[in-house]
Amino acid sequence: MKITQIAGFLGCGKTTLLLKLSRMLLGDSERKVALVVNEIGEIPVDGKIMEESGMQVKDIGGGCICCEVASSFAKTLTQLYKSYKPDHILVEPTGVAVPHQVKLAASMAGRDAKISMGPAIVLFDATRPAELLDMDMLGTLVTTQIKDADIIAISKVDAVDAAAVNDSAERIRKYNSKADIVNLSSFDDLGIDELAQRIIDWKE
Repeated sequence: MKITQIAGFLGCGKTTLLLKLSRMLLGDSERKVALVVNEIGEIPVDGKIMEESGMQVKDIGGGCICCEVASSFAKTLTQLYKSYKPDHILVEPTGVAVPHQVKLAASMAGRDAKISMGPAIVLFDATRPAELLDMDMLGTLVTTQIKDADIIAISKVDAVDAAAVNDSAERIRKYNSKADIVNLSSFDDLGIDELAQRIIDWKE
C-alpha cells in the first residue's frame, strides 16, 4: 500500500490534481485506489461518485493530519488497509501541512499495515510566486513545503508564459535543488501522465 501526498498551499490546485491522478492510477481497474482528504477543497470530492468508479474515499476533519489528528489519520490508513487493501492511497492534507510531518504521521500506520511511502508532491502556483514566497505572509510555510518535496509540480502553467514558468522554477531551486520539477496544467492534463508514472515507479 503506497501512500502519496499531494501538498501545497490553498488554491494551488491540489484537489483537481488528486481527482485526475486517482483516475489515471485506477486505469482500467487494474489497481485499487483510495483517497484521504483532510480539507474541503475548491472542488468537492464526491465520495459516492468516486466509490462508484472503484475508489474508496475518507474525509478527516477536526484539524491537520500532520499534528492535531495524526492518530486519526494513522487509524484511517490502517482501516483502509484491512478493509480494502488499496495499491495506492492519495492524501490531500490541509494547505498548511508540512510534508515531512505528514510522512511521520502516515508511518504510524506501519505497525498494523504493510505500507510504503510514495513521493511527497508539492504544488507551486505559477500565477503567484511572489505572494507564496513573501516572508511576511506565507513564505516560511511555503519554503518548508518546498524543502520537504520529492517532486514539485509547477501548477497552472497554462495561465502564464514560459518566462513566468522559468521564474517559478528558479525561485523553487533556491530552496530545493534535488526535487524533480514537473510542469502541470490540469486544464489540458499536462504533466498528469508523468506524475502518475512517477508514483507507480517510486521506490523509497
